[in-house]
Amino acid sequence: MPPSKSDIESIVKTAGKGSPLKRRLVWLVVLVVLLGAGWTWWSAASRQSLPVYATETVGRTDIVVQVTATGTVQPTDQVEISSELSGTVRSVEADFNDVVKKGQILARLDTDKLEANVELGQASLTASQARLAEATATLNETKDNYDRAVMLEQKKVTTLEGLLKAKAAHDRAKAAVKSAEADIRVAEANLRINEANLAKACICSSIDGVVLDRNVEVGQIVASSLQAPVLFTLAADLRKMELRVDIDEADIGKVKVGNAAMFSVEAYQGRSFPAVISQLRYAPKTVDGVVTYEAILSIDNADMLLRPGMTATADIKVAEVKDTLAVSNAALRFSPPATTENSGGSGLLGMIFRPPTRTATPTPKLSTDGHRDIWLLKNGQAVAVSVMPGESDGSKTAITGDVKEGDLVITDQTTP
Repeated sequence: MPPSKSDIESIVKTAGKGSPLKRRLVWLVVLVVLLGAGWTWWSAASRQSLPVYATETVGRTDIVVQVTATGTVQPTDQVEISSELSGTVRSVEADFNDVVKKGQILARLDTDKLEANVELGQASLTASQARLAEATATLNETKDNYDRAVMLEQKKVTTLEGLLKAKAAHDRAKAAVKSAEADIRVAEANLRINEANLAKACICSSIDGVVLDRNVEVGQIVASSLQAPVLFTLAADLRKMELRVDIDEADIGKVKVGNAAMFSVEAYQGRSFPAVISQLRYAPKTVDGVVTYEAILSIDNADMLLRPGMTATADIKVAEVKDTLAVSNAALRFSPPATTENSGGSGLLGMIFRPPTRTATPTPKLSTDGHRDIWLLKNGQAVAVSVMPGESDGSKTAITGDVKEGDLVITDQTTP
């Protein structure tokens, strides 16, 4: 135990009263006491500054590399049914969640005006056909007159003027026939248009599926102008759906078509659903400076638990390494602090009263070929070993190098 201040003062006073020899001996005793006290303090400080290492055992494990992405569940085929015509809705024959077949009637528009247009078209066609018959009869008549005028002119019975008049009348008759034929084609085309409009008054399903949304009511006026109104939204068979997720540009290079994935939705906590990437789209999406790419994952929804629009979080498995040596990522980040001694004077007093050393943590050494150092604890000392990191699952990383199973790798260091 180091002497107290009062003990040293007592020794000094005693030394002042004695002979010179006695005073030298007393001062020598004081010096020895101070040296002993300094040495005791220095040894304690040195013991306290010894590092304490946190370690883990190098072991074998399976490394599964995953990419996490979020998105929504969507039908594989979704169709919006609109109306090309304007009119009043006469009836609605399908509702939410109804299963419909291709061609099934979903709604009908009022057809009074459309039926009248069809009748008008039919009447126009009949009139055109009558005009063609009249023009054909006139053509036959003028042809006979022209043939007679030619024969008479050859016999010098009629004048040249009469022949020319007969020929002109025959030419006009032929033109009238062609005009009548063209009128018939126009009337037929108008009739087909009116019949098509009448058919479109029946709003029918274009696919086999289920009604997801209905935006029409009986008596509603449908105005088809610049943009056709969406009356029904249909989805194909919901037993086969897809998950559309946005993958960050930093991860898109790891993902490939055919990668398996597991995803979860808020509606079923603790349950995961399988999926497979069926498509990776090249078109980028940029939101707030973040670039992502859309991936399509195929889903088997045979139990009909998943619904369109559900938000999902998917874990896509992009790589897997089985039974490999691995260490935690903390071991790859660790480097022993570099010691920097502060000058506290030279000599014996400098040794005794030198301030504690300061440390700084350097960046882990990384070589150009990808090798890096990890630190093993051997015989109480930290020893650097070069390893090559492999696949990482975010917490552990596969390694190869001069490391064997059971080695103690340092993950952290503390100083008491």
